Amino acid sequence: MSQDNKNHKAEHRQPGRGPGFGPHGMGMPVQKAKDFKGTLKRLITYLIPYKGQLIAVFITAIISTVFSIVSPKIMGKATTKLFEGLMMKLKGVPGAKIDFDYIGNIILLLIGLYLLSAAFAYVQQYIMAGVAQKTVYNLRKEVEEKLNRLPLKYFDARTHGEILSRAVNDVDNISTTLQQSLTQLITSVVTLIGVIVMMLSISPLMTLIVVVTLPLSFIATASIAKKSQRYFKGQQKTLGQLNGHVEEMYTGHKIIKVFGREKKSIEEFEEINEKLYDAGWKAQFVSGMIMPIMSFINNIGYVLVSVAGGILVTKKAIEIGDIQAFIQYARQFSQPITQTAQIANVIQSTIASAERVFEILDESEEVLETASPKVITAPKGDVEFKHVSFGYKEDDLLIEDMNISVKPGQKIAIVGPTGAGKTTLINLLMRFYEINSGQILIDEIDTREMRRADLRGLFGMVLQDTWLFNSTIRDNIAYGREGATEEEIITAAQAANADHFIRTLPEGYDTILNEEASNISQGQKQLLTIARAILANPPMLILDEATSSVDTRTEVQIQKAMDHLMHGRTSFVIAHRLSTIRDADLILVMNHGKVIEKGNHQELLKQGGFYADLYNSQFTGGGIKNAG
Repeated sequence: MSQDNKNHKAEHRQPGRGPGFGPHGMGMPVQKAKDFKGTLKRLITYLIPYKGQLIAVFITAIISTVFSIVSPKIMGKATTKLFEGLMMKLKGVPGAKIDFDYIGNIILLLIGLYLLSAAFAYVQQYIMAGVAQKTVYNLRKEVEEKLNRLPLKYFDARTHGEILSRAVNDVDNISTTLQQSLTQLITSVVTLIGVIVMMLSISPLMTLIVVVTLPLSFIATASIAKKSQRYFKGQQKTLGQLNGHVEEMYTGHKIIKVFGREKKSIEEFEEINEKLYDAGWKAQFVSGMIMPIMSFINNIGYVLVSVAGGILVTKKAIEIGDIQAFIQYARQFSQPITQTAQIANVIQSTIASAERVFEILDESEEVLETASPKVITAPKGDVEFKHVSFGYKEDDLLIEDMNISVKPGQKIAIVGPTGAGKTTLINLLMRFYEINSGQILIDEIDTREMRRADLRGLFGMVLQDTWLFNSTIRDNIAYGREGATEEEIITAAQAANADHFIRTLPEGYDTILNEEASNISQGQKQLLTIARAILANPPMLILDEATSSVDTRTEVQIQKAMDHLMHGRTSFVIAHRLSTIRDADLILVMNHGKVIEKGNHQELLKQGGFYADLYNSQFTGGGIKNAG
């Protein structure tokens, strides 16, 4: 596995680690979009249908924040009244007392304000949750529909992890940002503006002191964040190496033991783990310095504010409660700035995620279906390739001027070395790829004049790589035909020689196959896929070395079932073991994308050409004579 792949896999195994600030993310490298403005504009178009709700969110966020901002100043009035009453009593003023009724009214007013602030915040979150989930629902739907329209070459060119990361992790990242960061951004901006206004209304001088200390915090934070980002990059890179190494060691556990490489594997792990410890320690230590330094600078600011406030109180320029309110505002002042910076990073990452999702949506789709598709109502199974040319790249043709004629009911075997074009031929037949030129006809109808679903419905496929899903054995077989009865499912299983082993399982046909169906053997998996194909009862068949994973005895039994299934049907068999296709009506020998020999088994052996050489490489001379 290449190092890039290891890092790539590690990236997808950490979807929850978002960029941010401090020990909570400050200094973490942020993924940036290539076209920030363009992607942002496009993402906003998904929010336009909900502009009414978004305006409501904006208004409720402002009201909620305003109520919470004015509260400290009102609380300051209660402190002032308490201080004034206490001072008058200490001075011995006749009839002096603390006005608890006034203070009580202030407390009730504050409770009311806090309740209103919480209520509006609740409404804001409720509306925004709906907007975010509807937006992401539509985006997910678009991605799902797009994936269904993408050609096979898109999936062949990318890892499953990359596609899943874009369709799941990146969309989730957008969802989280819309629901949380957007409302936080509105609240932070309103809080910042509101706090500045309230501080200025109390004392412009003390406001200046707070503002002057702010650049010191920024300079200290920026210099530390820059340094810690380098360590965080190193940490992520090493973590990718470690994850890749562990995955390789566990997936290849048996091979490591067979070749006695346990010690080497452990040494490699310890070396990478040591690097990760070193990078992680430095990253966390350096980023951890940010909060103490910010606290130190802020505390100096509070001391200066307190001293200035004390002087102003003695001069009766402001009241004692105003100092209390101002210190609360000063504490609130840095919070929205930090939050805004955090959100800016999150939005950067989100736009990068949106860009990755939009890249899927902008991919070239399959050629559009014909406006007036033709339907084969009674398929005979006549297949013809006429002057077909195809290449995975426009300037590099794999198949040139291919001509094949297959009669209804014939069994066609396709043989040849690895990379000869056998599977490509099947992909073209099923229209997983579009041909560059020529025609592929089924019952004299060009496959491009048919709907892809109708075309693929004519074929049943049994591949070398089995595919079963996490459900019962019954459901997996029934996948071959919608609405199949219990009797039909059992009959198909019997024909595929699967009924016996199914009944030996504790739950029989109700046995749940786990993920990757690892609770049954590879051969048993293949039997179930064959039973599925038998149940589908298609007009034509494609078999890609369908018996390669079963033992010799089972292979003979399956071969009989397959012969019964193929009787009267046009069948295409990709074969690597030539013993399985000796009875084929026509054998196509492929090499470098060309059909270099045609004929039945006997004719090709007599020619003494490429097929004969392939056959001789698998069997002894006596075997050839007996076979012939």
